[in-house]
Amino acid sequence: MLLVVDVGNTQTHFGVFRGQELLEHWRFATVRVSTADELGAALRNLLELRGYGFEDVQSSIVSSTVPQLEPEWTEMAGRYLGHEMLAVGPGTKTGMAIRYDNPREIGADRLVNAVAVRERFGGGAVCVDFGTATTFDVVSHEGEYVGGALMTGIEISLEALSERGARLPKVDLAPPRSVIGKNTIDAIRSGVVFGYAGAIDAIMRRLYAELGERTDVVATGGLARLVVPYSEEIEEVDDLLTLTGLRLLDERNR
Repeated sequence: MLLVVDVGNTQTHFGVFRGQELLEHWRFATVRVSTADELGAALRNLLELRGYGFEDVQSSIVSSTVPQLEPEWTEMAGRYLGHEMLAVGPGTKTGMAIRYDNPREIGADRLVNAVAVRERFGGGAVCVDFGTATTFDVVSHEGEYVGGALMTGIEISLEALSERGARLPKVDLAPPRSVIGKNTIDAIRSGVVFGYAGAIDAIMRRLYAELGERTDVVATGGLARLVVPYSEEIEEVDDLLTLTGLRLLDERNR
């Protein structure tokens, strides 16, 4: 089996593949001070719940936006899985041309998503990832990664609103009941969700204009299903897109 690990600032999403089949996947909160031993214990427990063990994992790959956790995952693999874990970064073979001013600046998660959408659509595609940050990654019609856009994530904006607004309460993210909120909580949910959906659509239309035509678009990330129903430009959500991209990168680098 192949273990794929996507370490985000808020959540860590990982799973196990047998060939192209995703057998199981899990999410847990990212804890920046986690040690290799703690990660190994968590992985062992989750594998055992599905009848697997460390001995079933023959290879592994990690993509991390949290620098201090990448070496902990790779150490975990060496200690408990008995092999060297591949870490996505500079020098990783992607199978696609990278048209970016400095490729070393590209976040590992953005690169993984770009590989996944290129594999699915061939070219002319955009991935919108709703995580701690909301990222747009664009693959040209020629199948090249050409860059994208990055904006503050919806949870960060919501937290900033309550922290800077002395009389504004903390609000759990939930679908708004209407655009016109009849109380403060509904008003905040309306502004945040409809505001983000509108911002996403505005950026997408500008991307289309620069590319010269519309493209395929797919959303991923933990908050995608909250916003996408209110977007006019995004119709598809793929929660497993990043894990698929990691599988593809593992195949290209072994």
